[in-house]
Amino acid sequence: MDSMITAAAYALAAGDPLGALNRIALRDDAPALALRGIAMAQLGDLVRARELVRRAARRFGPAEAVSQARCVVAEGEIALAARELRWPAASLEAARRTLAAHGDTMNAAHARLLAVRRWLLIGRLDEAERDLALLDPAAVPAASRVALQLVHAGIHVRRLRAAAAHAALAQARSAALQSGIPALLAEVERATALISAPAARLTSQGTQRLLPLDEVEALQRSKSLVVDAFRYLVRDQAAAVTLVRRPVLFALVRELAQAWPGDASREALCSTVFGASAADASHRARLRVEMGRLRRLLRAVAGISATERGFQLVPRRARTVAVLERPIAADHAEILAVLADGEAWSSSGLAQALDSSQRTVQRALEALAAGGAVQSVGSGRTRRWMAASFPGFTTSLLLPSSILTD
Repeated sequence: MDSMITAAAYALAAGDPLGALNRIALRDDAPALALRGIAMAQLGDLVRARELVRRAARRFGPAEAVSQARCVVAEGEIALAARELRWPAASLEAARRTLAAHGDTMNAAHARLLAVRRWLLIGRLDEAERDLALLDPAAVPAASRVALQLVHAGIHVRRLRAAAAHAALAQARSAALQSGIPALLAEVERATALISAPAARLTSQGTQRLLPLDEVEALQRSKSLVVDAFRYLVRDQAAAVTLVRRPVLFALVRELAQAWPGDASREALCSTVFGASAADASHRARLRVEMGRLRRLLRAVAGISATERGFQLVPRRARTVAVLERPIAADHAEILAVLADGEAWSSSGLAQALDSSQRTVQRALEALAAGGAVQSVGSGRTRRWMAASFPGFTTSLLLPSSILTD
């Protein structure tokens, strides 16, 4: 490798893409194309970056398997930055195996870290932790150690491990300072600010207050009956009942919990849950049926008593009832939560991250854009969405219950 290529590579490692381009911008050989692609990615031109990396892979050819595999890893990182989460993970794994077989442990570790980050973005925490356990932290490139610790922090936040999350962020900050790259330090500072913000809203006995992450974690271990609107769970210390696939039943139990220790009227339940402006006989009949289903599902943690005007929640063991909800009541808050990472997302990437249909996500984005909450750049397949401003709450906890698994 000649001196200009080496100097450009060092510039990229130091976070200086313009310095790298000054050395190789006019060159068209395979190593220069690869480095130009990485430089363009650092500058934010991800479309051009992908094109250059793919050209480099073709120029290297099958005889240079290691160089081709490095280009695949670079393309995977560009896809991750562009939030193109449907990019084939199998290609990244094949490249990782090639690099490992040829002794390039650093780039092989980087490839595995990219796979872990993708698992985290689409909410597959079990898979993320599985692959993270196979990763040797010592083999991770110095600049990537920040991303590694941010992954740890992201997993801990979603698992409600506040102390571990803050410890991971402290290590990420230390790694960012050692790297000397301002962009990495800014990323860590933003993540720290988000995790330190209010994480949830607690409603109990008619009062509401915002909770930081550590208090949300403590609530899960308390003796309260917790109606968890993040995970669609109803739990006490001894048992938990999931209502992820029963949104109507969860809406009913949330209304009952908010009214506890009193009861919720039939009219209020029909209006809030069924959307009835005036409850008639059919609504009341449906309410009786749904309450019967809810009683059967909740029997391990609570009973439901009929009262003169409605229904009352009766905990089996808990002394208090608490409702845990999003810290804000905005529509489509889960989309704002994803966009709050500061990256530009495609609607398909958002759909995969939220385990939803792309059309549903597109309608939500259009509604948010009309209200000025999000903005788009580009058009057609290159259209990307960003939050107009960053909300002041712990956004990871706003993701859907299917993502926030225990």
